[in-house]
Amino acid sequence: MDKKISIIGAGAVGASVAQVLAIKNIADISIFDIVEGVAEGKALDIQEGAPHFGFDCKLQGFCTQDPKEYANLKGSDVIVVTAGLARRPGMSRDDLLVKNIGIMKDVGEQIKKYSPDSIIVAVTNPADIMAYALQKASGISPERIIGLGGSLDSSRFRTFLAEALNVSVRDVNAFVIGGHGDDMVPFIHYSSVSGIPISDLLSEEKIQEIIKRTRFGGGEILNLYKTGTAFYAPSISISVMVESVVNDQHRVIPCAAYLTGKHAENYKVSNAFIGVPIKIGKNGVEEIYDLKFSEADAKEWMKSVESVKKNNKLADDYFASH
Repeated sequence: MDKKISIIGAGAVGASVAQVLAIKNIADISIFDIVEGVAEGKALDIQEGAPHFGFDCKLQGFCTQDPKEYANLKGSDVIVVTAGLARRPGMSRDDLLVKNIGIMKDVGEQIKKYSPDSIIVAVTNPADIMAYALQKASGISPERIIGLGGSLDSSRFRTFLAEALNVSVRDVNAFVIGGHGDDMVPFIHYSSVSGIPISDLLSEEKIQEIIKRTRFGGGEILNLYKTGTAFYAPSISISVMVESVVNDQHRVIPCAAYLTGKHAENYKVSNAFIGVPIKIGKNGVEEIYDLKFSEADAKEWMKSVESVKKNNKLADDYFASH
């Protein structure tokens, strides 16, 4: 194939992303992991399922204990970064921050060295801050870096709304913006079922219940799994973002994007990655859409902004001292 996707991190999320993208058959896939044999084994395992799904893409795995193996990033159209420490029960996304920033620094430097023209999809938690760290480490233009967040959070929100209304999830149009954390902002007045506003279909009490469940959706799964966090829904949400880049689909998806200029003025935050509706194509973030905030929305949004700004400051301090 003439397209290439690289996935850095062969844990549950990275491997699931590789499998979903292999089934989509849109590009050859390279998987990287620091643990010997893991990336190689998972690439082979997925490849052996090709006859049943009929995909012709090729998968390869590489162990990055030898940093020279990062040379196999060359020619990547998209690089998905899932490497990092996993969240454990009782640990918030922000608890992971400093250690995962260090990992992003190392990964970003390798991307800069071997594949600086790639589009980067940041997945490692908290994804908006990790996108910021990857940009600082790699020096890649911010519009070529997209953070997971709203793509997954919106999928959860739509799922819970469809469940509450007993309707097909395909008819639910809803999205979540803000940081990928406990201060995310589900946007009610932009949410509908086949054009019918959610507020006409559900009580305010039920809507708030669903918002709360959405905000802690990852934690709910974490508490059920006990030893690991979600990976099926994240991998599908990531694959949609990647496919929109590889096939230049121009999908409009809420994801973490870098805000400057008029968008920074509208969203009241500058020089930061945060979840907003964007158009995704072969060049990465091809358009950012400004939203109108109600008074209640604006209050929730600014809480999310302050959280992201605080964590960006931690990232800045880390880079200044390393």
